[in-house]
Amino acid sequence: MVLEATMICIDNSEWMRNGDYYPTSRFQSQADAVNLICGSKTQSHPENTVGILTTGGKGVRVLVTPTTDLGKILSCMHGVELGGESKITSAVQIAQLALKHRQNKNQRQRIVLFVGSPVAAEKKMLETIGKKLKKNNVALDIVEFGQEDDTKSEKLEALLTSVNSNDNSHIVHVPPSSEVLTDALLSSPIFEGDGEGGSGFAAAAAAGVAAAAAAAAGGAGGFEFGVDPNLDPELALALRVSMEEERARQEAAAKRAADEQAPDGAPKGETSGAVAPPSDAPAAVSTEKGPDVVMDDESALLAQALAMSMNDAVGTSGTSAEDTNMTEAVGEDQDLAFALEMSMQGEGSEGDMNKVLGDPSFMNSILASLPGVDPNDPSVRDVLAALQAEEEEVPKQQNDSSEKH
Repeated sequence: MVLEATMICIDNSEWMRNGDYYPTSRFQSQADAVNLICGSKTQSHPENTVGILTTGGKGVRVLVTPTTDLGKILSCMHGVELGGESKITSAVQIAQLALKHRQNKNQRQRIVLFVGSPVAAEKKMLETIGKKLKKNNVALDIVEFGQEDDTKSEKLEALLTSVNSNDNSHIVHVPPSSEVLTDALLSSPIFEGDGEGGSGFAAAAAAGVAAAAAAAAGGAGGFEFGVDPNLDPELALALRVSMEEERARQEAAAKRAADEQAPDGAPKGETSGAVAPPSDAPAAVSTEKGPDVVMDDESALLAQALAMSMNDAVGTSGTSAEDTNMTEAVGEDQDLAFALEMSMQGEGSEGDMNKVLGDPSFMNSILASLPGVDPNDPSVRDVLAALQAEEEEVPKQQNDSSEKH
Protein backbone atom coordinates (compact mmCIF):
# COMPACT_ATOMS: atom_id res chain seq x y z
CA MET A 1 0.00 0.00 0.00
CA VAL A 2 1.21 3.47 -0.93
CA LEU A 3 1.32 6.19 1.71
CA GLU A 4 0.21 9.26 -0.19
CA ALA A 5 -1.15 12.80 0.13
CA THR A 6 -3.42 13.86 -2.73
CA MET A 7 -4.87 17.18 -3.84
CA ILE A 8 -7.82 16.99 -6.26
CA CYS A 9 -8.44 20.00 -8.53
CA ILE A 10 -12.08 20.04 -9.66
CA ASP A 11 -13.35 22.06 -12.60
CA ASN A 12 -16.31 24.28 -11.66
CA SER A 13 -16.22 26.55 -14.70
CA GLU A 14 -19.22 27.56 -16.77
CA TRP A 15 -18.76 24.54 -19.07
CA MET A 16 -19.71 22.18 -16.24
CA ARG A 17 -23.39 22.98 -16.79
CA ASN A 18 -23.45 20.93 -20.00
CA GLY A 19 -25.60 17.78 -19.75
CA ASP A 20 -23.55 15.47 -21.99
CA TYR A 21 -22.44 13.16 -19.12
CA TYR A 22 -24.35 10.88 -16.77
CA PRO A 23 -26.33 11.45 -14.59
CA THR A 24 -27.32 15.09 -15.19
CA SER A 25 -24.35 17.28 -16.07
CA ARG A 26 -20.58 17.36 -16.36
CA PHE A 27 -20.20 18.66 -12.83
CA GLN A 28 -22.38 15.93 -11.30
CA SER A 29 -20.48 13.25 -13.20
CA GLN A 30 -17.22 14.84 -12.05
CA ALA A 31 -18.48 14.88 -8.44
CA ASP A 32 -19.20 11.13 -8.62
CA ALA A 33 -15.70 10.51 -9.95
CA VAL A 34 -14.18 12.64 -7.17
CA ASN A 35 -16.09 10.61 -4.57
CA LEU A 36 -14.67 7.39 -6.00
CA ILE A 37 -11.12 8.71 -6.01
CA CYS A 38 -11.38 10.01 -2.44
CA GLY A 39 -12.77 6.69 -1.24
CA SER A 40 -10.08 4.76 -3.08
CA LYS A 41 -7.27 6.85 -1.61
CA THR A 42 -8.51 6.74 1.99
CA GLN A 43 -9.33 3.04 1.88
CA SER A 44 -6.01 1.95 0.39
CA HIS A 45 -4.06 3.21 3.45
CA PRO A 46 -5.37 4.46 6.83
CA GLU A 47 -2.92 7.40 6.87
CA ASN A 48 -3.62 8.64 3.35
CA THR A 49 -4.91 12.20 3.15
CA VAL A 50 -6.98 13.95 0.46
CA GLY A 51 -7.67 17.64 -0.16
CA ILE A 52 -9.89 19.42 -2.68
CA LEU A 53 -9.72 22.80 -4.40
CA THR A 54 -11.69 24.45 -7.23
CA THR A 55 -10.16 25.83 -10.41
CA GLY A 56 -13.08 27.97 -11.67
CA GLY A 57 -15.52 30.46 -10.25
CA LYS A 58 -14.19 33.79 -9.01
CA GLY A 59 -10.78 32.24 -8.36
CA VAL A 60 -8.95 29.19 -7.08
CA ARG A 61 -10.31 28.21 -3.68
CA VAL A 62 -9.17 25.44 -1.33
CA LEU A 63 -12.28 23.64 -0.06
CA VAL A 64 -10.46 21.32 2.34
CA THR A 65 -6.79 20.76 3.09
CA PRO A 66 -5.40 17.19 3.05
CA THR A 67 -7.25 15.17 5.68
CA THR A 68 -8.21 11.56 6.46
CA ASP A 69 -11.86 12.46 7.25
CA LEU A 70 -13.77 11.09 4.25
CA GLY A 71 -17.05 12.66 5.39
CA LYS A 72 -15.46 16.11 5.50
CA ILE A 73 -14.00 15.57 2.04
CA LEU A 74 -17.29 14.53 0.47
CA SER A 75 -19.40 17.19 2.19
CA CYS A 76 -17.26 20.04 0.88
CA MET A 77 -18.50 19.30 -2.65
CA HIS A 78 -22.00 20.52 -1.82
CA GLY A 79 -22.74 24.13 -2.59
CA VAL A 80 -19.91 24.67 -5.07
CA GLU A 81 -20.82 27.52 -7.41
CA LEU A 82 -20.32 27.19 -11.16
CA GLY A 83 -19.05 29.98 -13.38
CA GLY A 84 -16.02 31.67 -14.85
CA GLU A 85 -13.07 29.95 -16.51
CA SER A 86 -10.77 27.21 -15.26
CA LYS A 87 -7.38 28.55 -14.08
CA ILE A 88 -5.20 25.45 -14.37
CA THR A 89 -1.81 27.03 -13.78
CA SER A 90 -2.81 28.77 -10.53
CA ALA A 91 -4.69 25.68 -9.29
CA VAL A 92 -1.72 23.34 -9.81
CA GLN A 93 0.70 25.69 -8.06
CA ILE A 94 -1.62 26.17 -5.05
CA ALA A 95 -2.17 22.41 -4.85
CA GLN A 96 1.61 21.85 -4.86
CA LEU A 97 1.97 24.42 -2.06
CA ALA A 98 -0.73 22.66 0.01
CA LEU A 99 1.08 19.32 -0.40
CA LYS A 100 4.36 20.93 0.64
CA HIS A 101 2.85 21.80 4.03
CA ARG A 102 1.48 18.31 4.70
CA GLN A 103 1.92 17.03 8.26
CA ASN A 104 3.42 13.62 7.39
CA LYS A 105 6.51 14.23 5.30
CA ASN A 106 6.77 10.50 4.51
CA GLN A 107 3.71 10.72 2.30
CA ARG A 108 4.17 10.81 -1.45
CA GLN A 109 2.67 13.82 -3.21
CA ARG A 110 0.07 13.56 -5.97
CA ILE A 111 -2.25 15.98 -7.78
CA VAL A 112 -5.39 14.83 -9.63
CA LEU A 113 -6.46 17.49 -12.17
CA PHE A 114 -9.94 17.45 -13.74
CA VAL A 115 -10.16 19.44 -16.98
CA GLY A 116 -13.59 19.68 -18.61
CA SER A 117 -13.25 23.09 -20.27
CA PRO A 118 -10.85 24.75 -22.75
CA VAL A 119 -7.29 25.38 -21.54
CA ALA A 120 -6.37 29.06 -21.85
CA ALA A 121 -2.78 28.72 -20.55
CA GLU A 122 0.10 28.57 -22.98
CA LYS A 123 1.92 25.32 -23.65
CA LYS A 124 5.28 26.72 -22.52
CA MET A 125 3.83 27.84 -19.17
CA LEU A 126 2.40 24.38 -18.58
CA GLU A 127 5.74 22.75 -19.33
CA THR A 128 7.46 25.05 -16.83
CA ILE A 129 4.94 24.13 -14.13
CA GLY A 130 5.39 20.44 -14.95
CA LYS A 131 9.17 20.65 -14.51
CA LYS A 132 8.69 22.36 -11.16
CA LEU A 133 6.38 19.55 -10.00
CA LYS A 134 8.90 16.96 -11.14
CA LYS A 135 11.66 18.71 -9.22
CA ASN A 136 9.57 18.55 -6.01
CA ASN A 137 8.65 14.85 -6.57
CA VAL A 138 4.98 15.59 -7.19
CA ALA A 139 3.06 13.14 -9.41
CA LEU A 140 0.21 14.34 -11.61
CA ASP A 141 -2.92 12.55 -12.90
CA ILE A 142 -5.01 14.37 -15.53
CA VAL A 143 -8.65 13.56 -16.32
CA GLU A 144 -9.67 15.20 -19.60
CA PHE A 145 -13.37 15.18 -20.50
CA GLY A 146 -15.80 17.31 -22.48
CA GLN A 147 -15.63 18.27 -26.14
CA GLU A 148 -12.68 16.83 -28.03
CA ASP A 149 -10.16 19.59 -28.75
CA ASP A 150 -6.78 18.91 -30.31
CA THR A 151 -5.29 22.05 -28.83
CA LYS A 152 -6.38 21.18 -25.30
CA SER A 153 -5.15 17.60 -25.61
CA GLU A 154 -1.76 18.78 -26.95
CA LYS A 155 -1.26 21.17 -24.01
CA LEU A 156 -2.20 18.56 -21.43
CA GLU A 157 0.08 15.98 -23.03
CA ALA A 158 2.97 18.46 -22.86
CA LEU A 159 2.23 19.06 -19.18
CA LEU A 160 2.20 15.33 -18.48
CA THR A 161 5.46 14.75 -20.36
CA SER A 162 7.26 17.43 -18.38
CA VAL A 163 6.12 16.10 -14.99
CA ASN A 164 6.28 12.36 -15.62
CA SER A 165 9.06 10.49 -13.82
CA ASN A 166 9.32 6.69 -13.90
CA ASP A 167 5.77 6.52 -15.20
CA ASN A 168 4.30 7.95 -11.99
CA SER A 169 1.88 10.28 -13.81
CA HIS A 170 -1.08 9.42 -16.06
CA ILE A 171 -3.68 11.02 -18.31
CA VAL A 172 -7.18 9.72 -19.12
CA HIS A 173 -9.25 10.97 -22.05
CA VAL A 174 -13.01 10.50 -21.55
CA PRO A 175 -15.01 11.54 -24.64
CA PRO A 176 -18.70 12.48 -24.31
CA SER A 177 -19.69 9.26 -26.08
CA SER A 178 -18.78 7.25 -22.95
CA GLU A 179 -21.43 9.22 -20.99
CA VAL A 180 -20.33 7.83 -17.59
CA LEU A 181 -17.11 9.35 -16.26
CA THR A 182 -16.73 6.90 -13.38
CA ASP A 183 -16.73 3.84 -15.66
CA ALA A 184 -13.75 5.16 -17.58
CA LEU A 185 -11.82 5.94 -14.40
CA LEU A 186 -12.38 2.53 -12.80
CA SER A 187 -10.27 0.83 -15.48
CA SER A 188 -7.71 3.64 -15.73
CA PRO A 189 -4.19 3.76 -14.23
CA ILE A 190 -5.48 6.29 -11.70
CA PHE A 191 -7.04 3.34 -9.86
CA GLU A 192 -4.76 0.56 -11.05
CA GLY A 193 -1.43 2.31 -11.54
CA ASP A 194 0.04 1.14 -8.21
CA GLY A 195 -1.44 -2.34 -8.40
CA GLU A 196 -3.67 -1.73 -5.39
CA GLY A 197 -6.93 -1.11 -7.18
CA GLY A 198 -8.10 1.00 -4.29
CA SER A 199 -7.96 -2.04 -1.97
CA GLY A 200 -11.26 -3.29 -3.33
CA PHE A 201 -12.95 0.10 -3.21
CA ALA A 202 -12.93 0.44 -6.98
CA ALA A 203 -14.55 -2.97 -7.41
CA ALA A 204 -17.22 -2.12 -4.86
CA ALA A 205 -17.81 1.20 -6.56
CA ALA A 206 -18.15 -0.52 -9.93
CA ALA A 207 -20.70 -2.91 -8.45
CA GLY A 208 -22.60 0.03 -6.98
CA VAL A 209 -22.66 1.87 -10.29
CA ALA A 210 -23.87 -1.25 -12.09
CA ALA A 211 -26.57 -1.84 -9.47
CA ALA A 212 -27.75 1.76 -9.70
CA ALA A 213 -27.93 1.55 -13.48
CA ALA A 214 -29.84 -1.74 -13.28
CA ALA A 215 -32.26 -0.27 -10.75
CA ALA A 216 -32.86 2.75 -12.94
CA ALA A 217 -33.44 0.55 -15.98
CA GLY A 218 -35.49 -2.26 -14.49
CA GLY A 219 -36.98 -1.12 -11.21
CA ALA A 220 -35.23 -3.07 -8.43
CA GLY A 221 -32.55 -4.68 -10.59
CA GLY A 222 -34.08 -8.15 -10.14
CA PHE A 223 -32.96 -8.49 -6.48
CA GLU A 224 -35.21 -9.97 -3.80
CA PHE A 225 -37.06 -7.25 -1.85
CA GLY A 226 -35.47 -4.72 -4.24
CA VAL A 227 -32.21 -4.67 -2.21
CA ASP A 228 -28.82 -5.84 -3.44
CA PRO A 229 -27.34 -8.07 -0.66
CA ASN A 230 -23.83 -7.20 -1.84
CA LEU A 231 -24.36 -3.51 -1.12
CA ASP A 232 -26.47 -3.76 2.05
CA PRO A 233 -26.34 -7.31 3.50
CA GLU A 234 -27.82 -6.30 6.88
CA LEU A 235 -30.95 -4.79 5.33
CA ALA A 236 -31.39 -7.77 3.00
CA LEU A 237 -31.07 -10.20 5.95
CA ALA A 238 -33.54 -8.21 8.08
CA LEU A 239 -36.10 -8.20 5.27
CA ARG A 240 -35.66 -11.95 4.69
CA VAL A 241 -36.07 -12.78 8.42
CA SER A 242 -39.14 -10.56 8.63
CA MET A 243 -40.71 -12.31 5.66
CA GLU A 244 -40.00 -15.77 7.14
CA GLU A 245 -41.58 -14.79 10.47
CA GLU A 246 -44.66 -13.42 8.73
CA ARG A 247 -44.96 -16.57 6.64
CA ALA A 248 -44.69 -18.79 9.75
CA ARG A 249 -47.37 -16.74 11.52
CA GLN A 250 -49.68 -16.98 8.54
CA GLU A 251 -49.19 -20.75 8.29
CA ALA A 252 -49.95 -21.18 12.00
CA ALA A 253 -53.14 -19.09 11.67
CA ALA A 254 -54.26 -21.12 8.64
CA LYS A 255 -53.59 -24.39 10.50
CA ARG A 256 -55.65 -23.29 13.49
CA ALA A 257 -58.51 -22.33 11.21
CA ALA A 258 -58.35 -25.74 9.50
CA ASP A 259 -58.37 -27.57 12.86
CA GLU A 260 -61.44 -25.67 14.04
CA GLN A 261 -63.36 -26.37 10.82
CA ALA A 262 -62.47 -30.11 10.82
CA PRO A 263 -65.26 -32.65 11.70
CA ASP A 264 -65.40 -34.13 15.23
CA GLY A 265 -64.28 -37.57 14.04
CA ALA A 266 -61.34 -36.31 11.98
CA PRO A 267 -57.93 -35.95 13.62
CA LYS A 268 -56.50 -32.51 14.28
CA GLY A 269 -54.81 -30.90 11.31
CA GLU A 270 -56.76 -33.08 8.78
CA THR A 271 -60.02 -32.43 7.01
CA SER A 272 -62.12 -35.03 5.21
CA GLY A 273 -61.41 -35.02 1.50
CA ALA A 274 -59.12 -31.99 1.77
CA VAL A 275 -55.61 -31.76 0.42
CA ALA A 276 -52.90 -29.87 2.30
CA PRO A 277 -52.21 -26.55 0.57
CA PRO A 278 -48.72 -25.83 -0.79
CA SER A 279 -46.25 -23.73 1.18
CA ASP A 280 -47.09 -20.60 -0.80
CA ALA A 281 -50.87 -20.97 -0.37
CA PRO A 282 -51.11 -19.84 3.30
CA ALA A 283 -49.27 -16.65 2.44
CA ALA A 284 -51.77 -15.81 -0.30
CA VAL A 285 -54.79 -16.63 1.86
CA SER A 286 -53.60 -14.66 4.87
CA THR A 287 -52.67 -11.72 2.71
CA GLU A 288 -56.31 -11.37 1.67
CA LYS A 289 -58.01 -12.30 4.97
CA GLY A 290 -55.37 -11.86 7.66
CA PRO A 291 -57.43 -9.85 10.23
CA ASP A 292 -60.58 -11.98 9.64
CA VAL A 293 -58.74 -15.21 10.39
CA VAL A 294 -57.43 -13.82 13.70
CA MET A 295 -60.90 -12.63 14.76
CA ASP A 296 -62.44 -16.02 13.84
CA ASP A 297 -59.83 -17.78 15.96
CA GLU A 298 -60.64 -15.64 19.01
CA SER A 299 -64.39 -16.19 18.57
CA ALA A 300 -63.93 -19.95 18.22
CA LEU A 301 -61.76 -20.14 21.36
CA LEU A 302 -64.36 -18.16 23.33
CA ALA A 303 -67.18 -20.44 22.16
CA GLN A 304 -65.12 -23.51 23.08
CA ALA A 305 -64.46 -22.16 26.58
CA LEU A 306 -68.20 -21.48 27.12
CA ALA A 307 -69.08 -25.00 25.98
CA MET A 308 -66.56 -26.54 28.37
CA SER A 309 -67.91 -24.48 31.28
CA MET A 310 -71.50 -25.63 30.48
CA ASN A 311 -70.38 -29.27 30.35
CA ASP A 312 -68.74 -28.86 33.75
CA ALA A 313 -71.95 -27.39 35.19
CA VAL A 314 -74.02 -30.28 33.80
CA GLY A 315 -71.58 -32.86 35.13
CA THR A 316 -71.67 -31.45 38.66
CA SER A 317 -75.47 -31.71 38.82
CA GLY A 318 -75.20 -35.54 38.81
CA THR A 319 -73.28 -37.84 41.11
CA SER A 320 -69.68 -38.07 40.01
CA ALA A 321 -66.82 -40.20 41.33
CA GLU A 322 -65.67 -37.38 43.58
CA ASP A 323 -69.23 -36.95 44.96
CA THR A 324 -69.38 -40.69 45.69
CA ASN A 325 -66.14 -40.60 47.57
CA MET A 326 -67.35 -37.62 49.59
CA THR A 327 -70.58 -39.43 50.39
CA GLU A 328 -68.68 -42.46 51.66
CA ALA A 329 -66.48 -40.26 53.79
CA VAL A 330 -69.51 -38.53 55.25
CA GLY A 331 -71.19 -41.85 55.94
CA GLU A 332 -68.40 -42.72 58.32
CA ASP A 333 -69.27 -39.79 60.53
CA GLN A 334 -72.96 -38.89 60.63
CA ASP A 335 -72.43 -36.03 63.01
CA LEU A 336 -69.98 -34.40 60.63
CA ALA A 337 -72.39 -34.93 57.73
CA PHE A 338 -75.13 -33.25 59.69
CA ALA A 339 -72.90 -30.27 60.44
CA LEU A 340 -71.92 -29.97 56.79
CA GLU A 341 -75.52 -30.05 55.72
CA MET A 342 -76.40 -27.29 58.14
CA SER A 343 -73.51 -25.11 56.87
CA MET A 344 -74.53 -25.63 53.22
CA GLN A 345 -78.12 -24.72 53.90
CA GLY A 346 -76.97 -21.35 55.24
CA GLU A 347 -78.94 -19.60 57.90
CA GLY A 348 -81.53 -22.04 59.27
CA SER A 349 -84.66 -21.32 61.26
CA GLU A 350 -84.61 -20.90 64.99
CA GLY A 351 -86.59 -24.13 65.47
CA ASP A 352 -84.06 -26.19 63.58
CA MET A 353 -81.30 -24.76 65.72
CA ASN A 354 -83.18 -25.65 68.87
CA LYS A 355 -83.62 -29.21 67.62
CA VAL A 356 -79.91 -29.49 67.07
CA LEU A 357 -79.09 -28.18 70.54
CA GLY A 358 -81.74 -30.45 72.09
CA ASP A 359 -80.23 -33.60 70.62
CA PRO A 360 -78.21 -35.12 73.54
CA SER A 361 -76.13 -37.46 71.39
CA PHE A 362 -75.08 -34.64 69.04
CA MET A 363 -74.16 -32.30 71.89
CA ASN A 364 -72.17 -35.06 73.64
CA SER A 365 -70.17 -35.68 70.43
CA ILE A 366 -69.52 -31.97 70.01
CA LEU A 367 -68.41 -31.52 73.61
CA ALA A 368 -66.20 -34.62 73.45
CA SER A 369 -64.37 -33.15 70.42
CA LEU A 370 -63.53 -29.95 72.35
CA PRO A 371 -60.14 -29.98 74.12
CA GLY A 372 -60.33 -29.79 77.95
CA VAL A 373 -64.13 -30.43 78.18
CA ASP A 374 -65.52 -33.46 80.01
CA PRO A 375 -69.08 -34.37 78.95
CA ASN A 376 -69.57 -36.27 82.24
CA ASP A 377 -68.87 -33.17 84.33
CA PRO A 378 -71.94 -32.40 86.57
CA SER A 379 -71.93 -28.72 85.57
CA VAL A 380 -71.93 -29.63 81.91
CA ARG A 381 -74.81 -32.06 82.44
CA ASP A 382 -76.81 -29.35 84.24
CA VAL A 383 -76.36 -26.96 81.28
CA LEU A 384 -77.49 -29.65 78.82
CA ALA A 385 -80.49 -30.46 80.96
CA ALA A 386 -81.47 -26.78 81.09
CA LEU A 387 -81.23 -26.53 77.33
CA GLN A 388 -83.38 -29.61 76.89
CA ALA A 389 -85.99 -28.22 79.29
CA GLU A 390 -86.15 -24.97 77.35
CA GLU A 391 -86.67 -26.99 74.15
CA GLU A 392 -89.61 -28.81 75.69
CA GLU A 393 -91.22 -25.59 77.00
CA VAL A 394 -91.21 -23.83 73.63
CA PRO A 395 -93.81 -26.13 71.99
CA LYS A 396 -96.03 -25.88 75.07
CA GLN A 397 -96.00 -22.08 74.91
CA GLN A 398 -96.83 -22.14 71.22
CA ASN A 399 -99.77 -24.50 71.84
CA ASP A 400 -101.13 -22.30 74.69
CA SER A 401 -100.96 -19.19 72.51
CA SER A 402 -102.82 -20.94 69.69
CA GLU A 403 -105.59 -22.13 72.04
CA LYS A 404 -106.14 -18.62 73.36
CA HIS A 405 -106.64 -17.28 69.84
